[in-house]
Amino acid sequence: MEEKWTTVLKPHTKWGSINIKELLSYKDLIFLFVKRNYVTKYKQTILGPLWLVISPLMTTLIFVVIFGNIAGLSTDGTPHMAFYMAGNVVWAYFAACVNQTSNTFVNNASVFGKVYFPRMVVPVSTVLTGLLDFLVQFVLLLIILLYYTITGVKIAWNIWVLATPLLVLQLALLGMGIGIIVSSLTTKYRDLTILVAFGVQLWMYASPVVYSITQIPEKYRFLYLLNPVSPIITMFRYAFLGTGELPLLSWGISWLTTLVVLVIGVLLFGRIEKTFMDTV
Repeated sequence: MEEKWTTVLKPHTKWGSINIKELLSYKDLIFLFVKRNYVTKYKQTILGPLWLVISPLMTTLIFVVIFGNIAGLSTDGTPHMAFYMAGNVVWAYFAACVNQTSNTFVNNASVFGKVYFPRMVVPVSTVLTGLLDFLVQFVLLLIILLYYTITGVKIAWNIWVLATPLLVLQLALLGMGIGIIVSSLTTKYRDLTILVAFGVQLWMYASPVVYSITQIPEKYRFLYLLNPVSPIITMFRYAFLGTGELPLLSWGISWLTTLVVLVIGVLLFGRIEKTFMDTV
């Protein structure tokens, strides 16, 4: 009698693709990876998840002292703490997505070589782990803004706060897209692991994290906003602080860049995942 298999594994097409239905069927595994990420991140630490609050506060205070007080960079009349926290919260999530996702193949080679599951589960779980960190730090930002509002400091919240989910989604997609491109290349070129951490740090200074978009001369501002992260941070600050500008055209170009990067990343990831065990 012909044996009937319950599950049949078939190779992807030449360039691969994401099987959304298959990925959703592994949602329990995604949550297990998210749990694993948190356990390994805070295991054997004294303060544990409190670092989610301490880390952004310390970074923001450093920005306030160095860029706000010593360098004297303008924050467009916004309290320094609120201005730098808003930029840091957005950038920290993007940087975490890129840095953590870029090590997908190398850090999980032992698991990938033993059992089958959609490899995209790992970068998706990494992005979700970063999202939980972002939510905690976002609440911290809201508390700071609420404090300033109660004490009489004018914070110009506006209707664009409703675009926050779109901004966060774009950060996740862009960070994952760049990360999986790098992870696909690091299977052969391990130098990229070092270069990525350094490159992300430089990228921060090329984005309006520690300074306002108004510091950029207007004639160069459109070119500056071609950096896909710049419109996201600018719009986030505009929505919650009412400072800077609303670069809708640049945001649209940023979305286009995000989708192109994500598609390239997915195609490259699908191609590499079939053979990476021979090179990793």
